[in-house]
Amino acid sequence: MGSYVIYKRPETWADSRPLGWSAAGGEIFNQCVAESDDAFTEKDVIRLARQILTGVAWLHRNNVVHLDLKPQNILLTSSRPLGDIRIVDFGLSRCMDNVKEVREILGTPEYVAPEILNYEPLSTATDMWSIGVLTYVMLTGESPFLGDNKQETFLNISQVNVDYSQEIFLGVSSLAVDFIKSLLVKNPRQRATAEDCLKHPWLNGHSHPHTGHTHTRLLPSLDDPETSQSESYPELESPAPSPELVIVASYTLCPGQGEIKAGRGGAFTYEEPLLQQELIC
Repeated sequence: MGSYVIYKRPETWADSRPLGWSAAGGEIFNQCVAESDDAFTEKDVIRLARQILTGVAWLHRNNVVHLDLKPQNILLTSSRPLGDIRIVDFGLSRCMDNVKEVREILGTPEYVAPEILNYEPLSTATDMWSIGVLTYVMLTGESPFLGDNKQETFLNISQVNVDYSQEIFLGVSSLAVDFIKSLLVKNPRQRATAEDCLKHPWLNGHSHPHTGHTHTRLLPSLDDPETSQSESYPELESPAPSPELVIVASYTLCPGQGEIKAGRGGAFTYEEPLLQQELIC
């Protein structure tokens, strides 16, 4: 996957971007909310997910959890052609150890794991839940847990109320759904780790991803028969090695301007990470 760099010292974040560092492609949020012709294909998501997981695996090996992984915090070096990712905004990140438990209620509502809402110990598994939500959004253009208000959103998360129907995952391979299911597990000890994910067959050329655009803004007619996903997809080509994966700590993000559809009505809009008092309702 190439090399990657992380800048961890707050006093150097403002001036520590390497020469040639670029995120001209903006947030992946923009592609998540794009119309069908500009949206990610499943093949795109596979390549970007591998890059994200490679960076997150490095963080976790060094006992760092990000705690705010979402489309607004994943930048692209370019949008056309699709470039490489930059993981940014470590404002909520924490160092973990085997001695002291970390219990905090923080994050962005649609992406927080159940253990955050239950005020249970946080761990590297907390990031993995967010990656499951992030992958769902990238593949479908919909936010899996978003309700009409925060209380409904938190209830959906606590109950792991996820829609895996064919209507939502139209044109997406079954291995992609299996990948997400391995992450959206309530018990953090049963969630796949970043290293587990990198070994998943979906990311290693054993699936047959749809090479067209993975989500559409047009829903089928109620009179249409249930859409079948038995069509054969082209073989996945092994993703080209990324020349560089850079993880950059930064507070310089601007809110995304689009919206992601909610599976249960309403709209996903950018929200600043919540403080502890705001998450407790």
